Amino acid sequence: MESVEYVKPDFPRNAFAGTAADYVRFRLPYPGAMLRDLLDRSGARSGARLLDLACGPGRVTLPLAPHFREVSAVDLEPEMLATGKQEAARQGLHHIAWLHGRAEEVRFPPAWFDLITIGEAFHRLDQEVVARQAFEWLRPGGCLALLGSHGVFSGEEPWQKAIADVVRRRTDRNAAAASRPVPGSSPEHFIRVLWNAGFVEVANHTFVEPHQWTVETILGNLYSTSVCSRRLLGDETAAFAAEVAAALHPYSPDGRYTENVRFGYTLGKRPA
Repeated sequence: MESVEYVKPDFPRNAFAGTAADYVRFRLPYPGAMLRDLLDRSGARSGARLLDLACGPGRVTLPLAPHFREVSAVDLEPEMLATGKQEAARQGLHHIAWLHGRAEEVRFPPAWFDLITIGEAFHRLDQEVVARQAFEWLRPGGCLALLGSHGVFSGEEPWQKAIADVVRRRTDRNAAAASRPVPGSSPEHFIRVLWNAGFVEVANHTFVEPHQWTVETILGNLYSTSVCSRRLLGDETAAFAAEVAAALHPYSPDGRYTENVRFGYTLGKRPA
């Protein structure tokens, strides 16, 4: 096994409290082409079972659910689960079990799931524990997929760097997240973790899609993060919004900002 430096998570349990509405409205959906590619590579068949860990309001759960007979979605934040359950009912998806708890502490039978997904959250979990549990919960030939995308202020466009500067100035203990990757969050690191947990055929798969932002959608996306949620900003929310808008204006007076958004997932398979 290759040596891996595991980074123990050090995030507050309520990091995403109060963000569910902004999360649902302003987080970009994963590209349909990427999700179809994931389903094809995972080999999920009719009657399969899906587990989505750290599911949030169902950004992965909901688009994948129609392809599975049984779905379990786990999250630590009750508001996220309530929002996901409400949207599932609106879409007529009644076969999803929404479970409250930490990904490291839930229990499932061995060899129970065909696909396990974790979207935008593996860096916040005890990676060694979760990877080994997922290996145990997957049937032989089943897959673990770690999905992600670049944040709106982590890109290389000049307007994105301007946003990052504002976030660094306006946030306190979370400011580092705006200036450098979270330790243990790179796709290359994920590959090493999955190999060490016993997965095979581990690889990264990348997709790029153009997207046009507005000041409103940029702010909404920022509010959906643990770095600068409305709860954290508090009375400074209006001042933060004004500063972001002022920083963005020189780069597009008409208020439209284009980005080629990088999405991707790391897939590992339990040996058959």
